[in-house]
Amino acid sequence: MAYCRQEGKDRIIFVTKEDHETPSSAELVADDPNDPYEEHRLILPNGDINWNCPCLGGMASGPCGEQFKSAFSCFHYSTEDVKGSDCVDQFRAMQECMQKYPDLYPQEEEDEEEKPAAPAEEAAATEATATKEEEGSS
Repeated sequence: MAYCRQEGKDRIIFVTKEDHETPSSAELVADDPNDPYEEHRLILPNGDINWNCPCLGGMASGPCGEQFKSAFSCFHYSTEDVKGSDCVDQFRAMQECMQKYPDLYPQEEEDEEEKPAAPAEEAAATEATATKEEEGSS
């Protein structure tokens, strides 16, 4: 027997094997051209990219906007088996542009060894060293 229970903000639904075997009666709703939230979609109902979508965070209009649009469009419309594998040149151009503006597009550290340890990690390492020294002097 299926049932629901609420735990804080979460709603937990338990279903039986029979519930899963029954075909869904849910109906998909067609895209509404008058949807007030359409401007927040990345991909519009007609398949075009919405360059004004807030989810892009201004990337399409920054100093490397054209390079971003070129790379993103290439990836979106790519039909290659490995999606986007035909877009390497566009992504390289976008990366080269972004490297010219490090204040706007900060680079992430790729090599973990070069990153300084977090304070908790440093404290744990110091504590472990102190404990070993105490054990050695006993």
